Amino acid sequence: MEDGDTIDAISHLALDIGGSLIKMVYFSTSKEQPVDKTKNNASRDSNGVSNGSKDGYLVNGRLYFIKFETSKINECLDFISSKQLHYRGVQQCGFPVSDKNIIKATGGGAFKFADLFKEKLGISLDKVDEMSSLVSGANFLLKAVPSEAFTYVNGKRNYEQIDHNDLFPYLLVNIGSGVSMIKVDGDGKFERVSGTSVGGGTFWGLGKLLTKCKSFDALLEMSHQGNNRVIDMLVGDIYGGMDYSKIGLTSTAIASSFGKAISEDKELEEYKPEDVARSLLRMISNNIGQIAYLNALRFGLKKIFFGGFFIGGHAYTMDTISVAVDFWSKGEAKAMFLRHEGFLGALGAFMNYQLVQDDSVRLVGDKNSNPLVEDLNDNGIIECCVQASS
Repeated sequence: MEDGDTIDAISHLALDIGGSLIKMVYFSTSKEQPVDKTKNNASRDSNGVSNGSKDGYLVNGRLYFIKFETSKINECLDFISSKQLHYRGVQQCGFPVSDKNIIKATGGGAFKFADLFKEKLGISLDKVDEMSSLVSGANFLLKAVPSEAFTYVNGKRNYEQIDHNDLFPYLLVNIGSGVSMIKVDGDGKFERVSGTSVGGGTFWGLGKLLTKCKSFDALLEMSHQGNNRVIDMLVGDIYGGMDYSKIGLTSTAIASSFGKAISEDKELEEYKPEDVARSLLRMISNNIGQIAYLNALRFGLKKIFFGGFFIGGHAYTMDTISVAVDFWSKGEAKAMFLRHEGFLGALGAFMNYQLVQDDSVRLVGDKNSNPLVEDLNDNGIIECCVQASS
């Protein structure tokens, strides 16, 4: 959404307040997206998404996706205030006026910053379970949004058509400040089976210390310009430029992340920040990919979906994770990514509204037959309908 856009009516706002980032999802209507007050009998389309309800009507609008740094939470508060996103319950949309100033929120920050939201904006945060929100958001996207999931192979995104009858079970790997690995068996059926503290916060924190880079996005961009082979010790460095073919290792495989720094008489300042960032990104991505596969193997899962802003649609990150999963599984499992990767929790919290369940939101318009495939970094605005009360 551009800064100049105006919003004529807001129906729902939801937040996922993590340790590093605040993720926001909100639904808006406009003059060009009128309320459809034609009541319909409850029915479902081929994707299992509700087409209406005998108890209400559908409101046309859009889902918007925005993020802020948690350390700059006042920017988030100012944005909410300037757009009046905290005033729900617009009568012409059919939502209860009594619901205004109560918004759904998940993540640790929903507890940590509850008083701040109340003090600054008069908002009461209705807290939603974090794991449940992640699963709910992922299930909605995989069922309702065409071209949501894709693999990344040889520098190319390959969009997957998800068979809704064969979606479950799968492993959801959410890479936030830390990493949670969740075995999903169905709607509302899941178990957090593993995790690691080495995640996006590790990349950002170590990257800031080592390169003086101030923002996560800038650090990702810096890594794109670097060469990890300057710092990482490769198999070829140990075996005189040769592969270790007996155990399936090529000469370019990493034997030790940051390993060359041991034998080189250099200070940190003598290494290019871009090379340090690249090595750090590769180390963390490889580690997450390997742990994810081992957990998938543990439960016999073939589908692994990766989410979270650590990935950020970044080609090198997706390539590293994909190669790690392919290598350790010997090609039997594959890594899949999501266009709305960073907003699973916020979207799941949004779905938790009493009148906005995951089966009462449906996509509208031909644009969603293959929405925004060419650009994965546009925060993926979704045109949709939500069910309002009669």
